[in-house]
Amino acid sequence: MKFRDGMWLVNDQFTVQHAEEVYSVTPREDNKAVTLLAPTKKIFSRGDTLNLATLSVELEAQFDGVISLEVTHHAGARRLGPDIDLFPDGRPESTGDVKKNADGKGATITSGSLSATVSGNNHTFDIKFHATNDSKHLTSLLNRSVGLAYSPALSTPKQVEDLSAHKHYVFTQTELSVGESIHGLGERFGAWNKIGQNVEVWNEDGGTSSEQAYKNVSFWLSSRGYGVFIDTPDKIDMEIGSERCSRLQTTVEGQRLKWYLIYGPTPKEVLTKYSILTGKANRVPAWSYGLWLSTSFTTSYDEDTVNHFVSRMSESKIPVEVFHFDCFWLRAFHWCDFVWDPESFPDAKGQIQRGKEAGLFNKVSVWTNPYVGQASPVFKYAAEKGYLLKKTNGDVWQWDLWQTGMGVVDFTNPEACEWFSGCMEQLLDMGVDSIKTDFGERIPTKNVQWHDKSVDPSRMHNYYAFIYNKLVYEAVQKRFGKNEAILFARTACAGSQRFPLQWGGDCESTPAALAESVRGGLSLGLASFAFWTSDIGGFEGSPPPWIYKRWVAFGLLNSHSRLHGSNSYRVPWLVDDSSTEPENCTDVLRHWVQLKRQLMPYLYAQSIESVANGWPTSVRAVALEFPDDSTSWYCDREFMVGSQLLAAPVFEEDGSAEYYLPPGRWFSFWDGKEVQGSRWIREKYSFLQTPLFVREGSVLVLGQAEGSGGFGYDWLSSGGEVRLYGVKQGDKAVLVDTNGDEKGTLEVDSNGELTGLDALNGDWKVSNLG
Repeated sequence: MKFRDGMWLVNDQFTVQHAEEVYSVTPREDNKAVTLLAPTKKIFSRGDTLNLATLSVELEAQFDGVISLEVTHHAGARRLGPDIDLFPDGRPESTGDVKKNADGKGATITSGSLSATVSGNNHTFDIKFHATNDSKHLTSLLNRSVGLAYSPALSTPKQVEDLSAHKHYVFTQTELSVGESIHGLGERFGAWNKIGQNVEVWNEDGGTSSEQAYKNVSFWLSSRGYGVFIDTPDKIDMEIGSERCSRLQTTVEGQRLKWYLIYGPTPKEVLTKYSILTGKANRVPAWSYGLWLSTSFTTSYDEDTVNHFVSRMSESKIPVEVFHFDCFWLRAFHWCDFVWDPESFPDAKGQIQRGKEAGLFNKVSVWTNPYVGQASPVFKYAAEKGYLLKKTNGDVWQWDLWQTGMGVVDFTNPEACEWFSGCMEQLLDMGVDSIKTDFGERIPTKNVQWHDKSVDPSRMHNYYAFIYNKLVYEAVQKRFGKNEAILFARTACAGSQRFPLQWGGDCESTPAALAESVRGGLSLGLASFAFWTSDIGGFEGSPPPWIYKRWVAFGLLNSHSRLHGSNSYRVPWLVDDSSTEPENCTDVLRHWVQLKRQLMPYLYAQSIESVANGWPTSVRAVALEFPDDSTSWYCDREFMVGSQLLAAPVFEEDGSAEYYLPPGRWFSFWDGKEVQGSRWIREKYSFLQTPLFVREGSVLVLGQAEGSGGFGYDWLSSGGEVRLYGVKQGDKAVLVDTNGDEKGTLEVDSNGELTGLDALNGDWKVSNLG
């Protein structure tokens, strides 16, 4: 949303007014906040105080390193819900302090390591955010950087009497420093650095090859060691160096705009503080890291199809940890009434039980969405009970996009929540272990009335993702335990990281879509989402074997790994017509599943650390580990797996790969060869390899590639290998068991020897590779 026509002119669709100066500075009684009165013209005389708008700007110390800013035009406007659920694990104590200048015209508010200084110069609007100790400049709100706007443009001030034909906006423009890059705002598939982009924070079902996003999160991270969380579930328009090249503009419709500036100083510390605000991901069970195999979407499948797939996977020595039944476990036109199609699955409960007992799969997942199609008798029941969203005239809101005549479950109605949760419990009773919570993006905002009359339909649009996934997640938690629940969710907003896991949605079966998925995972990870994955092989279309195999390598290095497609299956032998050539799809899939099983002692320990700190496990941005390396902030074709492994997918059919290694010594995972960082490298890789490097100072614990117990095997007692890569005294690895409990630490002592091996049982080999 551009308010200007170039540098000099105002966009003729708007009337725009800016805060021109700070007229007064008023500290709050507890001295932890300060309110600025900012008129929209400079005040030189008493007459200048009349017939103008003023903006109230409140700065508040929230907790160490975090200061909030709220801009208000008309304070009498109602504060409708819903609100983003903040501080779910408790609010840290604020140690804020406000010091006014001696002349009373300016002030500095301090919140631990972060300060904001309001200039005391006459007729000036200037707020600088900086580090408290070393005064490192972060960003500023300078001249004409805070304001309000009307659209269409006003012809007379009296039009404000009735704004029914106008929209009212509040905006801020924070300064962008030279060389600063901006990242995040949810799962976005375009360029990872958002400078130069217009971004709307508004959930849409747009696939991975558009500017739209399933998971819009109102938080962005700067390469300068700070981030900003915008505290609203409503639509946010961002002009990121795209209206004024040196400014990031944030605009919301309404009378208020509030955001929190979070100072690290490192990006990992920024994410930790952001997760204090909006919540941390919960642990997920060890079994969920194994291979998930799906029926795919519109393919033909029944009990025989499923049995054939899992049996042949077993014969191919590719263990299926989770089998997923997609949409057509239900009858056509009946989504989602939770009734199995009796023709395709006449004994679903028995089939699930038999598959588990035969060891063909350990767990089962099924698809759902928060809509009810009119063809199902359940629609009439839900409509009569008031469980479906209504129009303002009392009709049930319906449309034919996706499911014919479908209604939307109204999760603001406690009785609807109880009913929907009960439907989940019935699935769990049948032997289902996980729920794929699909859809939830296209939530209507016009002419609708929610059961809870205190909510604003526009604010419900994004927030629906939170309450939908929260409800289902808690139902699974209730059945299996706090740390044994897992979803497969497509839509999200700020706070949804608390209900793992999320996957990337509908991608094509192309190298471009593989790159889009990498960027989406990197971007979402910057909002404290610890767990993420994509559809291996791509969702739309039929992947050529080389794409399938390269995506297998990428997918098995994600925290979670699922084979899933749209109108074609993803079992490996159907991708390459049961090829017996070397490095065929079946052999490649087996290889990468076995490698991930080997990595479980490392991967699971990393995930526990990630959950505790609000970090992504994998796909983790290289910049989080190397924030002082400028090039790392532009690396969107590679990622970290935890803190010690760097991986890069191969995007070329001939196996050519280009990747960047940050400063330091690196070691090839495959042969231990040492490579110096701070450079780009081009190499070719077989399908059994991808660029995978270990950081110097790593104590890497590897378990068994094969064996009983699935991915939840007792890796601390099964034997394996401990690899040392360029270690020195103090380098270590924390050992956690399958429950996520810490059982010991392997640490290099002053003699270069590894201590703590007594915490491991079985046959272990220690290899020093540098």
